[in-house]
Amino acid sequence: MNAGTERLVNVIQGDYSISDDESEILTTVLGSCIAVCMFDPIRGIGGMNHFLLPSREGAEGANVRYGAYAMELLINGMLKQGAERSRIQAKIFGGASMMGNLRDIGSSNAKFAKGFLADEEIPCIAESTGGTSARRIRFWPTTGRVRQLLVTGDVEQLPVEKPKLPERPAKTDDIVLF
Repeated sequence: MNAGTERLVNVIQGDYSISDDESEILTTVLGSCIAVCMFDPIRGIGGMNHFLLPSREGAEGANVRYGAYAMELLINGMLKQGAERSRIQAKIFGGASMMGNLRDIGSSNAKFAKGFLADEEIPCIAESTGGTSARRIRFWPTTGRVRQLLVTGDVEQLPVEKPKLPERPAKTDDIVLF
């Protein structure tokens, strides 16, 4: 296929996309978020979701930003477009620890995605999760091919300057009474 005929479809946070078009490449950039790429290699259809958090605990309603809803939308959308559940395979990306010592949301996201696929009996045939680097993902939905680029942007650490306090007057032994 001529590279000039390829069309990139960006899957942003809280979104998903399904395609059976050989010229489409689904793409996203991930930090602690997860993208699950699913495909039916016989039907030649696939999709990608991009979720922010595993679940929306304690809140009413559903939202694609949360893993459970994003996974259901992707699976059901593929089935509606002709994928066969028994042939669907998955690949998981993202879940990096981007905030250092803060709660590791990325690890929770990856654990959720793996558990969800296991519960749904959808084989996860590849994964790249964890670490501290962001990832740029390109997914060819008709074949299941994925290209990952680790984005290793070393953050320049600037020296922290202590605030300057006002100078105190020189200490003397004089006492002034008002």
